[in-house]
Amino acid sequence: MNSILSRNLFFVKEHVGMFKAANNYDILDPDSQETLMNCREEKLGFFTKMLRFTDYKRMTPFEVDITTPSGEKVLTVKRGVAIFLSTVEVLDENDQLVGKFKQKFFSIGGKFDVLDANDQILCTLKGKWTSWDFKFIKDDYEFAHVSKKWAGIGKELFTTADNYMLSINEQVQPENPIRLLIMAAVMCIDMVLKE
Repeated sequence: MNSILSRNLFFVKEHVGMFKAANNYDILDPDSQETLMNCREEKLGFFTKMLRFTDYKRMTPFEVDITTPSGEKVLTVKRGVAIFLSTVEVLDENDQLVGKFKQKFFSIGGKFDVLDANDQILCTLKGKWTSWDFKFIKDDYEFAHVSKKWAGIGKELFTTADNYMLSINEQVQPENPIRLLIMAAVMCIDMVLKE
């Protein structure tokens, strides 16, 4: 696992643009605004691009690579076509399956289970339908929190609805693989639940 994931705060900024089909993000240090990672959806087929401009956007497949600015792969997030519910796979830098996300049926605000490679539930991502507020929790323990609200130095960066902050609990050990799954899940919030 890349050491960049041992940090506890990440600012996620979506690339905005008219007529964009691909999902592209930069992950920044909220204090220095230095780019820590890039998230790019490079492998996008013609028909998928066309469907991204229709009501079927939420059903389209995706494969997003998260890399360091130098191009070193950190993880890959991918999903096939999703008719009703999404199952998303997370691969490490060696393209080995680390875990999955399974979207819950009839969840208000968005909810999916974060699973390890053996389909064991590590935590659940729960959101509020009234706001951009998501928590990774299990048995009342909060692993991480994703929100559009931030009171730190990065506050001035929040100029559009496509920017948000990931805060990982300091008690989550730096080498814990759940960090990789949490980072991957943050990309899925936007692509699966909020599009």
